Amino acid sequence: MAGITGVALYGPGDGRAGGFARSLPFVGENHDDDQPVAAREGTNKASDAANTSSRSKVGGNGDPGTVNNSGSPTESGPGAEPVSETGKPVASTKPGQSSKTPTTWWKPKPGVTWQWQLTALPIDTDAAADIYDVDLFDVDETTVTALHQQGRKVICYLSAGSYEDWRPDAGSFPEALLGNNNGWPGERWLDIRAVDVLIPIMEARFDLCRRKGFDGIEVDNVDGYTNGTGFPLSPADQLAYNRRLAKAAHERGLAIALKNDVDQIPQLVDDFDLAINEECAAYNECGAYKPFIKANKAVLHAEYNLETDKFCGDSSALGLSSIRKNLELDAWVQTCP
Repeated sequence: MAGITGVALYGPGDGRAGGFARSLPFVGENHDDDQPVAAREGTNKASDAANTSSRSKVGGNGDPGTVNNSGSPTESGPGAEPVSETGKPVASTKPGQSSKTPTTWWKPKPGVTWQWQLTALPIDTDAAADIYDVDLFDVDETTVTALHQQGRKVICYLSAGSYEDWRPDAGSFPEALLGNNNGWPGERWLDIRAVDVLIPIMEARFDLCRRKGFDGIEVDNVDGYTNGTGFPLSPADQLAYNRRLAKAAHERGLAIALKNDVDQIPQLVDDFDLAINEECAAYNECGAYKPFIKANKAVLHAEYNLETDKFCGDSSALGLSSIRKNLELDAWVQTCP
């Protein structure tokens, strides 16, 4: 598997019902929106634990939106230098960049199409998609540029709520902030209450995302309060952390996607530019995304186990951008007609 060291693994995650897949380096909806979505506590539903995915590591006609990334962010917080793919500190801005906070960024609208490829590199750039979602560290600037030359927008994937020991900046995370293993070797939940420590680390990652030319960010594991993290995280803790992430992205002229965290959509829809969801059809949650659609913000949706004829009609009627992927999140994709 070119560009990937490791094997596809499956395990529990993010309070969903089953396993998800990812390549680990070094380790080998109808939804009644008048009712709240029950909080998940990180436990599995036995009936489908072996077959469904809780998160990834992750054509049609749609306006991918506009972007102005000419501005430059404020500095990252104390103690966090921008990192390169090798983990070495690099300059936060390129020569000639302004330190003025951008006032506009890419804002994708409902109806866009997308591809999600986090494994099996190199990235297949031939999918009929307006948006590509790929890994921040594993994909280089050349690939991002090639996708831009084809008229695509590109999102960088990163985990903002868990520590991954194979990432080049793993040494930046204090041991005291590392909680329970989340089902993956080398991956542990983070104590997101320590925003003043974690946000600078994430800002450094966002800087790398911007330097590579990405248009937006997918932040994974941003619903830890519904899981057994090892920390007494509250909904308020999660809201505060997620809003800080959104602010940091916007300071860099980058769009940011709310990943899952279905229960907090009403509170966070104004802070985030789009949403990414896994398996809302399987869990009868897709109606919860109406606030994003009503706000003219794209919802990128993926199912793993349902055939497209089981979810495409309903999800398309809601305005979701839906695809079917396999658990490995390689280049294979089925799009809704």
